[in-house]
Amino acid sequence: MSEPTEREVTDAFEAAAPILLAATPPKEQVTPAPKPDETWPLPGGTAWVYYGERNQGIVRPVLMADGFNSGPSSLDELWAGLENSAYPLISELRRRGRDVVLIGYDERSASILDNAQTATAAIHRASAERLGSARLVVGGFSMGGLVTRYALAKMELQRMDHQVGVYFSYDSPHNGAHIPLSLQAFAHYIRKLNSRFSDQMNSPAAQQLLWQHIENWSDKPGVSPLRTQFLDELERVGGWPRIPRILAVANGAGNGTGNGIEAGTTAVKGKGIGIIGTDLRTTPTGSDTLAAKLRVVTLQKNEVLAERLPDIDGAPGGTLESFQILADALNKIIGLGVDNPVEGHCFVPAVSAVAIRGLDSHKDLYADIDSLPPDEAQVDDFLCASQNERHTKVTEELCTWLLDRLPD
Repeated sequence: MSEPTEREVTDAFEAAAPILLAATPPKEQVTPAPKPDETWPLPGGTAWVYYGERNQGIVRPVLMADGFNSGPSSLDELWAGLENSAYPLISELRRRGRDVVLIGYDERSASILDNAQTATAAIHRASAERLGSARLVVGGFSMGGLVTRYALAKMELQRMDHQVGVYFSYDSPHNGAHIPLSLQAFAHYIRKLNSRFSDQMNSPAAQQLLWQHIENWSDKPGVSPLRTQFLDELERVGGWPRIPRILAVANGAGNGTGNGIEAGTTAVKGKGIGIIGTDLRTTPTGSDTLAAKLRVVTLQKNEVLAERLPDIDGAPGGTLESFQILADALNKIIGLGVDNPVEGHCFVPAVSAVAIRGLDSHKDLYADIDSLPPDEAQVDDFLCASQNERHTKVTEELCTWLLDRLPD
């Protein structure tokens, strides 16, 4: 077999599904959502409303904001992620007489500050249309927890009465999320062949979320200026809302046990003629600095090095199968087949999801959260999963704990 040309690879990438990293349900599990009782057009997005059982309007609303991806929010994907065989969260909320308001965005990778305006509009409308005086429950999954956290804090700074009694976050990266340097580098390395993966990694929301980011494949990892600006703006509005009770759940284990993924090991290795030499690794630590070898339809192999990074891929936290997502996409392109010995990595460390102070050291990442003093967390109450599981996975363990703490 002859090596594919750059034009052939570019055409193949264009024909293939985009390489997008987000915790959305597999396409085969996504079926059309039921028709909402109401659909609200909002600035920068849409809200889909499902009344609670026996309710004739909005009586006890629970607003849940979408997380990160590329493109507009999908009601079908939201429904599939929240209403699944592990735990039917939407049905259980409605059975308890609570109205579900799903908040989506026109562009999920837009700035968190912009999408917070959509969440603010949804909160205003839910408060205005509510029948009775029950206070709102507002929160979100992954990035959605940060979107609503900022929206509520800003509303309080502006002395707006948001009527929210409980704020919650579900595996939200309060202290930052993580995509391995090798994946970010590969995304930018193939930018000329297909820019969608790189565009996602360099989107405003991604830069605001990621603990370490690179804009180009040869860059050294560091904190993006957009993340610094976002954290400064979050601090300017007070950091957290003060009026509602603050709850957080993590898909990562709270006992300090990691997920078993070893540092500096090959996760994606090229075997197709056009990609032989590519070696994408989990985050290296210690004296090992090699993060990736990159080669796609070129003769040269480029190395990506990283120094003084913690053992984060194997840390306790919600996992994301990013290496597998990439491998599945490449294996559909003739000449770019790969082996994929490691599928995922820690995406949101447990210490980040429950807002434990500090994320800079190995000790912090592997902390025994269950034994820490309560004031080490920046939230009023939290629960970590009993074992590390997929990022934003809706489980009976986490959801029943959360629902049981909502006011009657």
